[in-house]
Amino acid sequence: MNDSNDKVYSSKAPEPVGLYPHARKVGNLLFLSGVGPREHGTKKIPGVELDANGTIISYDIEAQCHSVFKNVKYILEEAGSSWDNIVDVTVFLTNMKDDFKTYNCIYAEYFKDNLPCRTTVEINCLPTPIAIELKVIATV
Repeated sequence: MNDSNDKVYSSKAPEPVGLYPHARKVGNLLFLSGVGPREHGTKKIPGVELDANGTIISYDIEAQCHSVFKNVKYILEEAGSSWDNIVDVTVFLTNMKDDFKTYNCIYAEYFKDNLPCRTTVEINCLPTPIAIELKVIATV
């Protein structure tokens, strides 16, 4: 659902973990907030196994990639845009050495027809126990 201030909240994407919308429309541009692999309505993260303290025991980067791309698609569609309208992607990985090759292969499947600009960065951690997050800009 959208409000009059051009903020976009998706009914299918995971709830934001802070005070921000899923996206903002400015003119014909759509700026998505960072999107991770969590599932809507739960704290469940596909492919992640946590110990009792919430520390990551193991994770499946492939499962997380598919889930992130699905969540991005939900937000784009809710905002009246689409996957083909993505013009820029910033990717945050917590383990470039181990995960980049898998991520890059999956990315190529999803973006074979649309080649947005892309930047991939390794970071120390993300706000939740996830291994990937996308920051996306699209046209509407």
